[in-house]
Amino acid sequence: MGSALCRTASRLRSVHRLRASSDLQSPPCISDALRHGDSSLPLSVRQLFSLSCGIERLKMNQRCLLSTSASDTTSKLPKSNDPESKSGGSDQKNERASGKDVRGAPVSWMSFFLLFATGAGLVYYYDREKKRHIQDINKNSIAVKEGPSAGKAAIGGPFSLVRDDGKRITEKDLMGQWTVLYFGFTHCPDICPDELIKLSASIDKIKEKSGVDVVPVFISVDPERDTVEQVHEYVKEFHPKLVGLTGSPEEIKSVARSYRVYYMKTEEEDSDYLVDHSIVMYLMSPEMSFVKFYGKNHDVDSLTDGVVKEIRQYRK
Repeated sequence: MGSALCRTASRLRSVHRLRASSDLQSPPCISDALRHGDSSLPLSVRQLFSLSCGIERLKMNQRCLLSTSASDTTSKLPKSNDPESKSGGSDQKNERASGKDVRGAPVSWMSFFLLFATGAGLVYYYDREKKRHIQDINKNSIAVKEGPSAGKAAIGGPFSLVRDDGKRITEKDLMGQWTVLYFGFTHCPDICPDELIKLSASIDKIKEKSGVDVVPVFISVDPERDTVEQVHEYVKEFHPKLVGLTGSPEEIKSVARSYRVYYMKTEEEDSDYLVDHSIVMYLMSPEMSFVKFYGKNHDVDSLTDGVVKEIRQYRK
């Protein structure tokens, strides 16, 4: 395109020099004659006029091409005269160079990352310290539970009660065998049945694991309502080996004091009342000496394992 324009410009300059040297003009009459196809004009004049018209058209095409390319280039490039675009470009360059957010926020991506990392580190540290503290508490509690004993607890003693078959027995009748004692009352709505069911299931598992027959014993803390017949019907609902004991209010008070058992009658409504009492099972050795107690938090497996462990240690 550039070479063609240069050749056209050279021809134009030659024509201009030719026209200037010969003082040749193309008045309107000549143009009209050429448009109407007048052949009386000399051939050189007609050729010169045609060349001049072609050159003028080339000039117009050149100007159109240049204006079109210039407009396209201007539309693609940012406006240099717009002060906002200049300031925006410089601001973006400055913000990128300084590490700030391109959108102009006061917190950069790096600051946000550091803040997030710091928060995550604090949460991790707090969680780790909390777990370590809980582990220390558990270790200390286990050490206290399994630590050496300074002596035997003052739990147990002589008693005389009536068995559910009507025979009076003492603690000596239970010697020679492992025994688990539980204090409750037959009108207990939920806790006593649950504990006796747990005890009955543990008795069978203890026999399977250690080969030892443990005697479960139920002692009533409601002597006013728990007669011998009432206790007999009650204990047979749980296990055939379960022994039921009852007695007079003074006898029950004495045995409860010996085994450190709390019990108290609640407010009475005619003959329907409840008895608040300790929920504890006492493991007694063949000598009827206190070995260990098990609270309500023990399930069948933990109660079984605990008793088997004590029996094995006793054999050693």
